[in-house]
Amino acid sequence: MYIRRAQPKDIPELHDLLSQVLEVHHAGRPDLFKAGTQKYTNNELGQIIVDDSRPIFVAIDEFEAPGKVLGYAFCIHQEHPNDNILTDIRTLYIDDLCVDQSARGKHVGTQLYHYVLDYARDYGCYNVTLNVWTCNESARQFYEKLGLVPQKIGMEYILR
Repeated sequence: MYIRRAQPKDIPELHDLLSQVLEVHHAGRPDLFKAGTQKYTNNELGQIIVDDSRPIFVAIDEFEAPGKVLGYAFCIHQEHPNDNILTDIRTLYIDDLCVDQSARGKHVGTQLYHYVLDYARDYGCYNVTLNVWTCNESARQFYEKLGLVPQKIGMEYILR
């Protein structure tokens, strides 16, 4: 397996993986996530792929199914220059990380995460952040095993 920036040819497989994530979120929070939809259009994904402020990294199979996308990490560079209250640090936010169902348990997610950490260090980032839905217990446990700790907690009160 090797990791590289996503390319336009990866769009169909990115959609497949994004659908897997959507279904996990829909199963956990059907009040918030629609089933059977797409997060991005082909055009939107194409624009993100070429946007250096929003790098997408893909893990590519070299042996079993050469060229297959095994997982991805959608990232977003964040800074707050001249903010009244926040310090001016560089953060790399992991917007989405997914490993194909067929590749889970093979350390693809761990390798993607470490690749993102190395990229963030090389870019001069102070930290790497992400959000995880409380209904996705396996993702939370995965991130905790990698050493992530809560930075902030989002809370809600449903009005019905």
